[in-house]
Amino acid sequence: MFGFLKNKLRDAISKFSKKAEEEAKVEQTIEKEVKEEKPEVKQETGGFLGLFKKKKVEEEIVEKEEKIEKEIHKEKKPVETEEKPGEKKGFFKKLTEKLTTKTIDEEKFNELFEDLEIVLMENNVAIEVIDKIKEDLKIDLVNVPLKGNIEDLIRSSLKESLEEILNESNFDLISTIKNKKEPYIIVFVGINGSGKTTTIAKLANLLIKNDLKCCLVAADTFRAASIQQLEEHANNLKVKLIKHDYGADPAAVAFDGVKYAKSHNLDVVLIDTAGRQHSNKNLMEEMKKIIKVVKPDLKVFIGESITGNDCVEQVKEFDNAISIDSIILAKADVDEKGGAAISVSYVSGKPILYLGVGQKYDDLDKFSKEKIIKNIL
Repeated sequence: MFGFLKNKLRDAISKFSKKAEEEAKVEQTIEKEVKEEKPEVKQETGGFLGLFKKKKVEEEIVEKEEKIEKEIHKEKKPVETEEKPGEKKGFFKKLTEKLTTKTIDEEKFNELFEDLEIVLMENNVAIEVIDKIKEDLKIDLVNVPLKGNIEDLIRSSLKESLEEILNESNFDLISTIKNKKEPYIIVFVGINGSGKTTTIAKLANLLIKNDLKCCLVAADTFRAASIQQLEEHANNLKVKLIKHDYGADPAAVAFDGVKYAKSHNLDVVLIDTAGRQHSNKNLMEEMKKIIKVVKPDLKVFIGESITGNDCVEQVKEFDNAISIDSIILAKADVDEKGGAAISVSYVSGKPILYLGVGQKYDDLDKFSKEKIIKNIL
């Protein structure tokens, strides 16, 4: 995860630092050469003739300064920025190649961002996050002398931005479940093909490893083979599956699942629901009915990390419909860009609890802000 982004950032920060240092050396050389060439200007007397001589000397000084600067910049070799065929330049790589002065004004910074916005969006970074990064970088780069270790400056600015962007909750699901006397009810929502059913099985496996008893509830009575898929996971994990026939009322299935858990002293009820688009009003109303009937302790949205900004928009829509509590991102292990993981929590204001990082039941990692930042930088 984040392999592409991490490599881009390392390369960009390194080149940014070299170019800034080179520019500083050029300015120091210009200052030294001008000082050596600049003749002493003495105050002339004699009225108009004295003023004429003074003006002529000043013009010669300006001419020499311009000549020296042109010669130095002519000899200055640009830092090579080799790019492989088909490779797209990332945000910080473009900053490295374009921003070469010791200071930058706001107008030039905004011009840079007009070109870079598309690059960030191609890496699945949400507009709200782009704006946040832009404002933070502006504070650190606009009209500020770029002295010292430029690489440390860029890394520090990016790290501070990510610290604020990534929403890490102190919520501990396992301890919360253990502290509740009655069964802890979790409803999972998301669109078709997001890895919802497999993620539910992974979470059931995690609960079992923490000595918690659970049951699975097949409240997706809409999609063909959905019940069989969840039943296969239940058999593998040796947990009870509550199910009805296809076409049955999903809210009734969910209700029976909670009832079974209470009568058998189970700790957790994991309710699978039909994948749906927000535009399907019937399915959205059906989902609201399930929530109303079982009154879950936790409403979890499960989305695919690799869908990027689509995932961000899906979270918004489901949150508007049922006010979700948290997020689990599936397929994070194959998401090289990482835009969804960076963006979805910041935009929605909902914490990411876990990341799906493989196909096995154990491939469910607790979300860690520190780990994400370390992987990026």
